[in-house]
Amino acid sequence: MTKNEARLPLTLAGVMLVIFAFTFLTTPEGKLNWLLEVGPGLVGIIALAATYKRFPMTRFIYVTVFIHILILVYGGYYTYAKAPLGEWAKTAFGFTRNNYDKIGHFAFGFFPVFTLREVLLRKTKLERGGWLIFILINVIFGFAALYELFEWGAALALDPAGGDAFLGTQGYVWDAQSDMLYAGIGASVGLVLLSKLHDKEMQRLTSSSAPASP
Repeated sequence: MTKNEARLPLTLAGVMLVIFAFTFLTTPEGKLNWLLEVGPGLVGIIALAATYKRFPMTRFIYVTVFIHILILVYGGYYTYAKAPLGEWAKTAFGFTRNNYDKIGHFAFGFFPVFTLREVLLRKTKLERGGWLIFILINVIFGFAALYELFEWGAALALDPAGGDAFLGTQGYVWDAQSDMLYAGIGASVGLVLLSKLHDKEMQRLTSSSAPASP
């Protein structure tokens, strides 16, 4: 990756660090809740930074990760059950609950599926087609289920009030199952809408990384 190409991920990382600092220090719902909600995004950023030199990703991936983390930070700042956007939708559309968590779980599939797709296409012998799509969607379902188990464990470890704020079920008994479904839908929609754009970005990265002809 050239210095010019590195400018975008570095700029996004700088902006994100400022957002992290501000929201963590000013969240009205407690720093522990912020860490629990934003934690997956922090892990993702650390992984991308650690592998940046030996395996730079496309600009497409850095942008999708940035957008996804903004969604996580918004939910972590207010808690998903109190997010103002969800409260607005609840009033505007007559929902019985704040559904911002469904946006978060849809995004959990919509954005990360492309990071998985890029790694599999660039580092394995898998090719584009039905099997790749099947594997990607099922991996997202697996991660979504793992995250629900993590939420469950965190809720058990926390005090009742803190655990309920983190889970954000709002009395909906099928919350965990619907969360996993939304992640799968998000991955499927993302692949349908943006796979061609992602392919163009991977082709551009490969072309720019290829050594110049003598």
